[in-house]
Amino acid sequence: MIAIVDYGVGNLFSLKSSLAMIGADAIVTGKEEDLRAADKIILPGVGAFEDAANKLRASGLDAVVIEQANAGKPLLGICLGMQMLFDRSFEYGEHKGLGLIAGDVIDMRPRIPESLKVPHIGWNALKLTQPVHPLFRNIQEGDCVYFVHSFYAANCEEATIATADYGAKLTAAVARKNVHGCQFHPEKSGKVGLNILRAFCEQTE
Repeated sequence: MIAIVDYGVGNLFSLKSSLAMIGADAIVTGKEEDLRAADKIILPGVGAFEDAANKLRASGLDAVVIEQANAGKPLLGICLGMQMLFDRSFEYGEHKGLGLIAGDVIDMRPRIPESLKVPHIGWNALKLTQPVHPLFRNIQEGDCVYFVHSFYAANCEEATIATADYGAKLTAAVARKNVHGCQFHPEKSGKVGLNILRAFCEQTE
């Protein structure tokens, strides 16, 4: 069973519907016991980092997510959920993340050309690392996924497993052992996104 963390932020039910399409057993839950009983955990998120981090901590689920990830349970952060996996975010201040992957979340505007719009919204091709991470075993180099973000993960080269070009090379996905993150929305990325979710669901570590 896959537990989708419900802390008041994220595309919970579209994500649950996508998992149902690939035959995965998933629940949307804000209960600690469900996260501990689950085989895998997905941490979604949309909006501002500080607000989401505060809501996650207020729910008490931040400690459970860290506990379960450190115990080896597969964890997938999506969009803002991925950003929260890092040490800290500099989105309108400095805010502490979950510290499960080393790195920072920073504004993309100083890095990309001024002619490009922020937030970065739309489809972009993935550049996969070599060797290709198991999360991407069902897709190919150049497959497109859907992004919506203004900030991106930096100083995380060792964990980066895919990038995307938006006037500059931006982190698209990361992994450290059993902890994974996608800056894009697999639940909004059609067949490619479903194949990524399928690979996560099939992981044993």
